Amino acid sequence: MRLLWLSPFARCCSRAFLQFWAGGGKARQQRCLFSGSPTSASHWSKVVSDAEKIVGYPTSFMSLRCLLSDELSNIAMQVRKLVGTKHPLLNTARGFVYDSRNNLQMRGLVVLLVSKAAGPNNKADNSLQKDMISGIYSSQRSLAEVTELIHTAFLVHRGIVNIGELTSLDGPLKDMQFGNKMAVLSGDFLLANACTGLAQLQNTKVVEIMSSAIGELVQGIYYENSNLAKENGLTDDTGISTWEEQIFLSHSALLAKSCQAAMELAKHDAGIQNMAFKYGKHMSMSHKLNVDIQPFVKENCNGTVAFDLNSAPVVLHQEIIGREAWMKQIREAQIKGSLIDYTKLQDAIKAGKGVTSAIDLCRFHGNRALEALECFPPSEARSALENIVYAVTRFS
Repeated sequence: MRLLWLSPFARCCSRAFLQFWAGGGKARQQRCLFSGSPTSASHWSKVVSDAEKIVGYPTSFMSLRCLLSDELSNIAMQVRKLVGTKHPLLNTARGFVYDSRNNLQMRGLVVLLVSKAAGPNNKADNSLQKDMISGIYSSQRSLAEVTELIHTAFLVHRGIVNIGELTSLDGPLKDMQFGNKMAVLSGDFLLANACTGLAQLQNTKVVEIMSSAIGELVQGIYYENSNLAKENGLTDDTGISTWEEQIFLSHSALLAKSCQAAMELAKHDAGIQNMAFKYGKHMSMSHKLNVDIQPFVKENCNGTVAFDLNSAPVVLHQEIIGREAWMKQIREAQIKGSLIDYTKLQDAIKAGKGVTSAIDLCRFHGNRALEALECFPPSEARSALENIVYAVTRFS
């Protein structure tokens, strides 16, 4: 295993307790327009393609069985009524079709790779051993599908817009209200299917683990929405440790606990479960940091690149220069009222140490993910998990 280069600053940032998707309501879209892959498209596609070969099938279609059900097909027909509006549910639906850009199915793929990397449990009963295909138990494959359904359900729910913020350019009010109803109903439908699949695993410990992940995901989204409701999207004097805690809830808890649950299904001991949890946690943290960093390092961008004012580079920049200096830079970048010149603000952040510090922190979490893999024997699956970490910690 080769560790990623890490500067001393990242060790200072590690005092904390610990998209793939940047869609959402109108306010979110204004501040967070970037939603690209965590590295170059060709390199990332190869990493995913190689990993899918190892687990036995393309996980890009993992939840296709549910998405093509009669119930969801009826919902899809209704969603067609939103064509011509700017309701974010349309972008979410497009993402299910044009999946390669945002890699919506990466969580299920990681769960399958971790399952194969850990291998069979020799202490398990013979009936469990007979239920294994390509080194992965069928229950673990079902869990990977459940993980994707939960993630997809929350993606759809995040497409609910604030009716009070809409303008005439977004579309007729009745259509936007209809879009909200569809986002609620279709998200609930997917989540109900996920819960049904979870119950069919017939493992109370796994149900407990995944239920807590859903609860933490809801809590994390609550924090996100609270931040969006504030003027200019600015939080209070939030440090990087608080940022990491909140990002763990909204982005990392589901994958981390899914990896842990996969080990429980194979009857692996608590030590292996803990290492699988740590890999899922730190890899997803690295991925989120990479996405946050991209607007500051991406080359050949046309026009202004908006970014989340609560993203990691911005939080670190504010922590380094101090709250007072940061608010001064915000005021200097304001055009009129609450509108912000993102280009000017981006230049100010690039001139500081926030971006390089975020890269350090991304590599710190990458190293922690690689360390967690040391408990698994060398294999193709383990190498694929390592390559995913290298991909999300790679910057041009």
